[in-house]
Order: sequence, then structure tokens, then C-alpha cells
Amino acid sequence: MGLTKLSPAETRALDQPFVEAGSLDGLHSRLPLPWPTPADLPPSPKRRYRSRYYYQGWADLDASTDWEHLSDFDLVLRLVDFEGLRPLLASLLGWTSPRGRIPFDPVSIFLFLAWQLVNQWNRATALRKLANPRYADYRQRFGFHQDLPTEGGIRHFLTTLGANSTAADNPISVQVKEKEWVEIAAQRLNELLAASVALIRDVGLVSPEAWDRALVCPDGMIHDAASRMRCTYVKDPCYHPIAADQPRACPAKEKGKAGCACDTPACVLSCRRAPIRDPEARSVYYAGNNQAPAEPELDTQEEKGELRYGYRSLVLQLADPQRRFSLVLLDDFLPANAREENPSAAFLLQLERFYPTLQLDVVAGDAGLGYFSYLHVAYQLGAKRVVDLRADPNDKVKSEWLVRGYNHQGRPVCEFGYALTANGYDAQRRRHKWFCAQACRKGAIPLVEKSGTTYPPLECPYLTPNRPHGKIVNVAETFPNGSIRLARDVPFASPTWKRLYHRARNASEWRNSQLEAWRLKRLPVYGQARGRALIALADVWLNLTTLGRLVRQATAAAHGPPGR
Repeated sequence: MGLTKLSPAETRALDQPFVEAGSLDGLHSRLPLPWPTPADLPPSPKRRYRSRYYYQGWADLDASTDWEHLSDFDLVLRLVDFEGLRPLLASLLGWTSPRGRIPFDPVSIFLFLAWQLVNQWNRATALRKLANPRYADYRQRFGFHQDLPTEGGIRHFLTTLGANSTAADNPISVQVKEKEWVEIAAQRLNELLAASVALIRDVGLVSPEAWDRALVCPDGMIHDAASRMRCTYVKDPCYHPIAADQPRACPAKEKGKAGCACDTPACVLSCRRAPIRDPEARSVYYAGNNQAPAEPELDTQEEKGELRYGYRSLVLQLADPQRRFSLVLLDDFLPANAREENPSAAFLLQLERFYPTLQLDVVAGDAGLGYFSYLHVAYQLGAKRVVDLRADPNDKVKSEWLVRGYNHQGRPVCEFGYALTANGYDAQRRRHKWFCAQACRKGAIPLVEKSGTTYPPLECPYLTPNRPHGKIVNVAETFPNGSIRLARDVPFASPTWKRLYHRARNASEWRNSQLEAWRLKRLPVYGQARGRALIALADVWLNLTTLGRLVRQATAAAHGPPGR
């Protein structure tokens, strides 16, 4: 009989260090887990609040009936003391003075929004339930008393948080070509994600191997905008005001479509076909593959794929292959038609700031990341590139393989068309070695034959006795011809490549499925600022609910649910 494949939970149950560190018995002396506050961050300047969060304890976890019916979110409320989050939220909200109206405690709003997310409620439903006496225990744990927030207050919280996230004065410079750079705005909301990861690591739930030889992978998810699309070709100029002597150019008409004449009073400030509450949302044709997004320019729906209008959330995830779970390290929020390679390269450049002890080993990604910026940064950081291949029309022309020295999968080819064999990665020199082993003498069939050559080619200079390994090619950052598009540090489609790539992709698919389960495939809020804040908070709570789930499983593995 073959070995039974273990589930992730069963794998973790057999991991004794995980069980000892993550079970309730192992955490008993450490509870509550304090939210990590940066040492240089001042306290919130506000002296009074309309609500006030205080940690309510975890004593009820000893009762088996309570434990069995607590969700992962409920467990987090008992395991974590969120008092240390208040200074960070106050800073992200831009509070610098005690003056002004008395606000709600930002920790209270933070917890309320998480409660809404994990229960898949809309804002109005969540507020009604918060006022219901049935949920008085949640009001108490969130810190609400007589005053409760309004829909306008929640919208203001998300808008302010998202608008203040973009740190325009401290951009990340990403090299996109040999002498060309672009600047990517840093996102301060990643400080929340870094704190949630630090909390989980401090408990000991992340395996040492996953942190010391990190496998990270960026991935994007398209979110439909709350606004309804009224024109596929909407761009920035559609939102610019016009004057009588300066008509507005119409991107739709430029593509031969009907477009809008923009000659009505409704078009003075912005085109009436441009949704005013989602000015940053864009259209994209998503084909369901891992290539770069397509602009809406083709004429047939069959060729374009699925038309989507909205935004794209982009995250960098850490996979833990030993304990079979993943965490979100960083995120960003972009228009749906935005390319991913440059922001993903910026993620890698920010790892040292947010996670100074993380040791990169493998950087994975789909074919949409197979551009210079991402591949170059990954190599410069010393990580092995396990990135799917971005195709080019010349890849189908086999005669070109002889000229450039490698085939359509990045495998080196000798000048007579024989494929070279991988001979391992040299971590010190950061290059992969390939050799031919004089395959032409051993009955190998060439991938492509060179015209005018007799096979096997007796004129090959690498068939002499003093060259027992034949031709040797070292592939470092680029191929010898300077191309980086197909240069990889793990041979494409090899068992090692497949194992690493699938681990990374599974982590990405898990995150996307969780957000879809929380009804975030279509955003429930308008505008990029609110969408950015909501998705960032969702990613934080993906990490935190993972904490609750892992503690539950470790406790069950130790001796079953507490109280039994």
C-alpha cells in the first residue's frame, strides 16, 4: 500500500516544536500576545475617545463549550492584546494634535471592520448587529459603549487610512532597463502587515527553515469596482475638466468606437461615462492565464478574455513548506490594468526594511513577472528565480536557438543544436552550470539541426580528450548574449522547479480564495483609497485568523480542545 497523503493540519500535528509552541499550554505563560509597537512611534495624541478598547482576557478558553464554538476571529480577540496597535493607527490616520472632535478609538473601528469582513456582512448589516443586544459581548470586546459608529464614520476611517497610506516622499526606485528607473510609492499600511507577521513569528508558528530560506511569491487579484462600468476605454483625461475652446479627447473614439462627444453640461467636470466615484478604476481583459494583462483594444470578446473593470490587489506572500501555510508580507493596490513586475520588484526591495532578518532563497512568480525589473532585482538580492516563462514569437523559430544559444525554455543549446545538461547551481558565484557531456557522441538527437552540417558533427571543438565534459556554459544573471527574459537559476520544468513553483502558487491561490469567500471579489466600497485600506486590513486579518487557526490545531494536537 502507498503512503497516505497527510493534510496540512495532520502534517502540523506531527511537528512537535509547532505543537509545543502554538498550543494553549505552550502559550499560557505568554498570554495575552501584545501587538508589537515600533519603539520610535509616539503614543496617540488624542486624550479622549467615544469608545475605548481594553483587552478582555482569555479565561473563557478553558471552557470546552466556548472553545468549540469560537471562530478563528474570536480566538484572536482572546489571544492578542491590541492596545499596542493604537499608536500605529493614529499615525496612519494622520493624527498629530489632541484638538478637534472626539473620535472613536481606532482600535475599536479596526476590530469592527474585521468582524464585518470575516462574517461576510455589508456595512449596514454589521452596524445593525453591533447595536443588537445579542452581540453585546462583541461591543464590549471592541470597546464600544453608548456611542456606536455610523456608516459615514466607517467610510471616513477607510478613506483617511487609504489616502494617508501612500508615502509619496519616500518612493522605491526600481530599475526597469539598463539606464532607466521608475519610482514606486511605498505603502505605510504595510506596517500593519509587518506587525501581524512579527506577532506570528514571536509565537514560534513559522518554521525556522521558512524564514532562513524564504520562498516568496508576488501575486495579484482583480477586484471589480463598486461603480458600474460605463465605458471600457476610460482613462485619466476623461476626468479632467474642459472648456469650450478645449474639447476633451475621447479614447473610445480613437479606437473607432462610439465614445462620448462630451458636449453636455454633465461632461464639463468629467465625462459622463466616467464613473465619478471610482476615478482610478480601469478596464482589463483577463484571460485567466499568467501572462501580463491585456489592454481593451481588440474587437472580439473571444480573443480578449473576460472583461473586468476595477482594481488589482498585489501581495507578496511567504510560503512555509514545512508547516504548509502562508502569510502575506506586503501588499499594494493598483488599477486593474496595471502591470505587476515593477511593484513586485519594489516589494523585494522593501523586504530589508520590513523584515530585516528574512533570508531570501527563492523568488517565484508567474509569466507576467518575467521582465527585467523583477528578474534583475531578484538576482541582485541573491535569490533563485523560479518564474514562469514569458513567451516571445521568436521562441518558435528553432533556427534562432542556434544563434542565441538557448531554446524556448531557457535551456542552453550548443551551436550544433544539442541540448546541454544542467550541472547544478553555484550559490557562491550565483550561476547555473550547464555542459554537453559530448552528447553527440552518445546517440543524442539534436533539438534542431544546423544546415550544411553532418551529424554527429566531427568538427565540434569540444570533442577532444582534454575536454571530457564537452562544452560548458555558465548562466548567471543573463545568458551570454545579455538576454534575461528566460534566464533562470533553477532549470525550467525540472522537478525542483515544479515543486517550488507549485508551493508558491498554492499560497497565492489560497489568499485569493479567502478574499473571495469574504465577498471582496467585488469591492463594497467606492474609490481607490477606501479599496486600498479595506484590502490591506483584509490581508492583515488573513494573517491573524491564520494565527487563530494554527493555535486551535496545535492545541487539538497536544491533547484535544481544552476542557475535554
